[in-house]
Amino acid sequence: MRKSTSGFADRYPAQLIVPVVDFMAIVGAGLLAYWLRFGTVELHERYWLAIAIMSLLVILLNTVQGGYERWRISRISSLLGKLCLVWATVAITAASLIFFAHAAERFSRLWIGFTLMISFVGAGGSRVAAQLLLRRARQLGRSQRLVFLVGPGEQIVRVAEGMRNSPAEGYSLAGIERISKPPDTGCLKRLARRVEESGAREVWICVPLEMGGMVSTIFYSLRHHTAEVRFVPDFKDMHLLNHRMSEVAGHLSIDLSVTPIDGVARIAKRLEDLTLGTFFTLLALPVCLLIAVSIKATSPGPVLFKQYRTGANGKSFKVYKFRTMAVHQEEGGCVTQASKGDPRITRLGAFLRRTSLDELPQFYNVLQGRMSVVGPRPHALAHNEYYMDIVESYMKRHKVKPGITGWAQVNGLRGETDTVEKMEGRVQCDLWYIDNWSLWLDLRIVALTIFKGFVNPNAY
Repeated sequence: MRKSTSGFADRYPAQLIVPVVDFMAIVGAGLLAYWLRFGTVELHERYWLAIAIMSLLVILLNTVQGGYERWRISRISSLLGKLCLVWATVAITAASLIFFAHAAERFSRLWIGFTLMISFVGAGGSRVAAQLLLRRARQLGRSQRLVFLVGPGEQIVRVAEGMRNSPAEGYSLAGIERISKPPDTGCLKRLARRVEESGAREVWICVPLEMGGMVSTIFYSLRHHTAEVRFVPDFKDMHLLNHRMSEVAGHLSIDLSVTPIDGVARIAKRLEDLTLGTFFTLLALPVCLLIAVSIKATSPGPVLFKQYRTGANGKSFKVYKFRTMAVHQEEGGCVTQASKGDPRITRLGAFLRRTSLDELPQFYNVLQGRMSVVGPRPHALAHNEYYMDIVESYMKRHKVKPGITGWAQVNGLRGETDTVEKMEGRVQCDLWYIDNWSLWLDLRIVALTIFKGFVNPNAY
């Protein structure tokens, strides 16, 4: 039998080790913060109680949101993002408990702040160090999990290439069995024998959906083996969005297209919008007043332009912008995109569009809860009707709230979409954003918008 190359991470999984590390980080941070604040490490019993409550909350929240799972394939940014969300929730909970219990005089707020900051650095630093060490070890051929691949040759090659291109995940090929048609008894016996001889820790059944009937047969033939069995379906050209496994109504489900911004993430996203939306609204208020007066003074008509756009889950809402065109009426209810040199655009309007200042009133949409600061840009209803049948997965961009800025905009995909290729590029960016959403990604997009996203040659 081939010798397994499992290592420390398999003998002591993250689900057992990391909660202990988090607990030690909070205890150590509490002692250090107490020494910094009071000059001693002899904590009063109420501070020990606070440490116990914070530790319990951290471990519970991390467990609920999967912070201790899937370490082999999790990105460091994803681990830190989840950790940041947990610590922010603990901070809010601690502040709320102290406020409602009227215990502000019994606890040092400086101690609580120090404890949370130091413990976050300790817990986050340990995750980064552990991931980097494990990835380096796997790249050197250690802590490997042997995998046996079963399926058609073409699919096996693709999966094997994926394993080879992701050495940090620590998967190593133990053997393959090419099966392109329903296997007979002899084939199944040979497969079981080869899996046993290979010493594989996992068996991946790699077949397209139309051959899914073979999965149960292959799975049954491996019933006497202790290797983990995974079904790796081939979705071919299907564009999946945050695909995952779920259990619904007592049945296992492969979710092909779902939003990652749900549950706790949805609350975090809304808190982000309220915080950033309020900040930028107050910051931009004097500029908005100046723009409003300028529009009224330079061209007849209303200050604001209002138009229905498609929001989250396909629901329509009224979006607000500063008016940049002369008042006009289009025939047949059509919506004509602004183009370069468009005679409808006023001189002030050209400046507002070029600098994106015409979008400022949309922070009111954010505070209403109908838009987000970051998300796919909302398109006119007529454009949605046109592109939904032309661009694949176009309507999936409406699984989240539209945004004032987005991944497409900071990558230069702004302005007129006069070709299908331009719209396809924008949609691909929007879907990538939805599939990879995190608070860190939102903050990155906001920063990129501030430094390079306001002025763009394609904005006219």
